Amino acid sequence: MLLHIVARGRIGRSPEAELVERYLKRVTLPTKVTELPDRGSKSPPPTLSPAVTVLLDETGRQMSSLVFAEQIGKWRDNGMRECRFMIGAADGFSPAERDEASLLIAFGPMTWPHMMARAMLAEQLWRATSILANHPYHREG
Repeated sequence: MLLHIVARGRIGRSPEAELVERYLKRVTLPTKVTELPDRGSKSPPPTLSPAVTVLLDETGRQMSSLVFAEQIGKWRDNGMRECRFMIGAADGFSPAERDEASLLIAFGPMTWPHMMARAMLAEQLWRATSILANHPYHREG
């Protein structure tokens, strides 16, 4: 299953970009990052089908890393070929985009800069695939 991050804005050469790259290199599933302009263009259609779309959204569900990993594992095991993680612009997502998404998730009740959210997502993807592979990276309390 392809783990595809689709994000508004360019990350450029930055500490956050280094973190994203570092974590995505470790992910055992295929990964892809698509950057979109801050405004305007529509999100590209999924690269592969069937696909699920996850929005990083302030109204989203907060879940533990284990639950997140389990969800990715279920999608993978049920034949999903692509999981798209959408990071929106400063204005977030429209109600229509929220309605069309498979899942909305939030990294807590605080607002995070988009570049940090991308790095946090990359780390959680690494953590999730580590959990699914029974790797010792993730340890429960």
